[in-house]
Amino acid sequence: MGAQEARKGVFYGLFAYTMWGCFPLYFALFEGVPAWEIVAHRVVWSCVLLAVIVTSLKRWQPVRAALAQPKKLGFVLGCAVLIAVNWGVYIYAVETRQVLQASLGYFLTPLVNVGLGMLVLKESISRLQIVAVALATIAILYQLLLLGVVPWITLALAFSFGTYGLLRKQVALDGLSGLFVETLLLLPVAILALTAVSYAGASHFSEDTATMLLLLSSGAVTAIPLLAFAGAARRLRLSTVGFLMYINPTIQFLIALLVFSEPLSMEKLTSFIMIWTALGIYSWSAWTGRARPLP
Repeated sequence: MGAQEARKGVFYGLFAYTMWGCFPLYFALFEGVPAWEIVAHRVVWSCVLLAVIVTSLKRWQPVRAALAQPKKLGFVLGCAVLIAVNWGVYIYAVETRQVLQASLGYFLTPLVNVGLGMLVLKESISRLQIVAVALATIAILYQLLLLGVVPWITLALAFSFGTYGLLRKQVALDGLSGLFVETLLLLPVAILALTAVSYAGASHFSEDTATMLLLLSSGAVTAIPLLAFAGAARRLRLSTVGFLMYINPTIQFLIALLVFSEPLSMEKLTSFIMIWTALGIYSWSAWTGRARPLP
């Protein structure tokens, strides 16, 4: 692959991760709309937009093939539930101004992936990567012991997305087709929830034009960075994509501090430093490949 294609890949990757990193600014605009209602609208309008994209790209064949084998949709349904949980917890974190915890969750996700790969898939990992996972575990325990609270937002985001990645490995669908099938499976529940809240007179969709447009835009906000990420993944090495992913939680971290003015105690900062150190160790090991895997 030529240098021009590689540059395109870097641009697409930077665009995708920067957009994901700026999500707190977007979801903070949904003043007073419950997280679950936003997730339901996100499912509906993502499904509509993805249907248009899949049609325009003539990518219905893998979608039809997946839907024609309902017995094999278990992993896809698991992915759908996990991504809905991830979306809901993340939006709740933004609405309650706990973006620092969300940021820490996405910093932690690569290390959760390593741990799940070792425990569930019996993958061999290097000693340095074991050290990185252990240090991340200590960081979470440190928060638990010193702050006296379970950092549930951090853990929920890291493990829901990490487990999503684990199940996604079992699904023979590309990113676009996979997300479309996932949203299709969630669509009946989302429509039922929105219908119920509408009958109860509690829907925010028709509350005012600004909120309606925000909810409608959630489909595009979901699909656009995904398509950019797919463009990056096709053009770049996995290790390069892996390094770019740190852009997302870094931007979230800065938004939490500089825009939302969230307090950063010494205990929280220490946890972040430990996670960053663990990521440094993990990244060094993955990049150099010098550490021999354990037998």
